[in-house]
Amino acid sequence: MTDHDELLRELGLDVELHHRIFDAIDRNFAKTVLAQKGRPARMAYFDGVIRGAHGDRVAEIAARRAAGDKFIGTFCVYVPDEIILALGAVPVALCGGTPLSIPYAEQMLPRDICPLVKSTLGLALSNTCPYGPLEDLAVGETTCDAKKKTWDILAADGGFHVLEVPQKKGPRDRDLWHEEVLAFKARLEETTGRTLEPEKLAAAVRLMNRKRRALARLNELRKSENPPLSGLDALVIMQAALIDDPLRFSERLEALNEELEDRVRRGVVVSPPGAKRIMVSGCPSVMGNWKLHHLIEAAGAVVVCDETCTGTRYFSTLVEEGDGGLDAQIAAIAARYLTIDCSCFSPNDERIASVVRLAGECGVDGVVQYVLQYCHTYNVEAARVAAALKEAGVPSLKIVTDYAEEDTGQLRIRIDAFLEGMKR
Repeated sequence: MTDHDELLRELGLDVELHHRIFDAIDRNFAKTVLAQKGRPARMAYFDGVIRGAHGDRVAEIAARRAAGDKFIGTFCVYVPDEIILALGAVPVALCGGTPLSIPYAEQMLPRDICPLVKSTLGLALSNTCPYGPLEDLAVGETTCDAKKKTWDILAADGGFHVLEVPQKKGPRDRDLWHEEVLAFKARLEETTGRTLEPEKLAAAVRLMNRKRRALARLNELRKSENPPLSGLDALVIMQAALIDDPLRFSERLEALNEELEDRVRRGVVVSPPGAKRIMVSGCPSVMGNWKLHHLIEAAGAVVVCDETCTGTRYFSTLVEEGDGGLDAQIAAIAARYLTIDCSCFSPNDERIASVVRLAGECGVDGVVQYVLQYCHTYNVEAARVAAALKEAGVPSLKIVTDYAEEDTGQLRIRIDAFLEGMKR
């Protein structure tokens, strides 16, 4: 990161504190992700995306802005990237996954709310997030109360837009969401000074669908009897997907998929014989947070699927590529994003069915329900998920945790016991 210190200072950051926080994140990355044996060679690119997130990627975005493009910071997979890309802007997810910034947020926020929200706001309040000074617009959404009220704080300077995600999926809710996407389009046109054109939107839809297909192919490869990469590496790829240039990411992932297909043909394995196949379900694990996947796989299991926003929810449905005009394109985009089955919806039969279906398709031996502390929607819904999995004959374990390392010993014991129970 030292190569970009001058840029960080120009952006007004506390460079010394930035180093303390992100050097610690890099050390954690090294001792968890990079310490794995027998990793695919082409994972090196995705490692670089993560390690360069606060250096090379920042410089790249600064150069784009200097050339006249805009930078749009996002916080949720409900934000339609296609519209941002079609207007020549750069979308990057900004959610925090480090415990080190949380104390700065707790000077303003209560302690008993989601660590993701506190980590994100803490990066802004500690003056260590290089994306904040570059933002032309930040986009939040209404998937939880903690986020909604945090957006009120971040929106104080006016450079913030909130998408209202409905809490049901009936006809009225679909109409509301369609109107929200249209309002988002108008706000982006105002921010960029450009008018959305059907041809450019169609190209952006094709690009994002290409990215989703590459991720879906990766997910299929993870279903192999002997998965060709670890769940931890798959998580790194998903985290990179949220911050990297989408075309470059797609090209690199397609190349990695070729390497993984070759590993499957040659019988290259990443897990010990008889390793239990685990699906992680629930909250996302954003960049900086490799805790749960590392613990599961260090215990001798292999994570073969992620039913999360850093998993299948991000890529499982394509936008319909029709020949209609702009109105039809916007409608297709709105329809696709409302298929995402977040726990904020009620009733949420769609997600319950999805968890059971994925468990069967991926041939899992068990499901670990991952709940970030104080995430009430996933925590309450975990009861229905567990019941549905039990009926399908799939054991499950609920893990409620935050980003800190203090509980890793306790979690390790619970995960070991869960895996041992499957063997018996």
